[in-house]
Amino acid sequence: MKPQKSSGGLVYSTELGRTCPECRQAVAQCVCSKKLNLPASDGIVRVSRETKGRKGKGVTLVKGVPLDEVALHQLGKQLKAACGCGGTVKDGVVEVQGDHVETVMAFLQKQGWTVKRAGG
Repeated sequence: MKPQKSSGGLVYSTELGRTCPECRQAVAQCVCSKKLNLPASDGIVRVSRETKGRKGKGVTLVKGVPLDEVALHQLGKQLKAACGCGGTVKDGVVEVQGDHVETVMAFLQKQGWTVKRAGG
């Protein structure tokens, strides 16, 4: 039988300040947060265009890229440079300003990703 983890834990210490409840180290020295948390992916990168919540302005969305946060920001930077526009990376989704679906798909296919167009 496997021992159960306690649901409680030390979260603040007068000696260390805020602590991680899992490894009980100070938040600055926590080793739990340094684990690679790659998003679950089926290996297909989906590219779509969306205007919802942006006052009619269109953006190109790139979802399903199984990269860590640093590599995803780097990919976003490369995509923005290839399209010659701005954009951002939020919650594992790369947003490129404007309608650049074809350009983004061609760029990602050149990089070796399996790419599908999502949405209409």
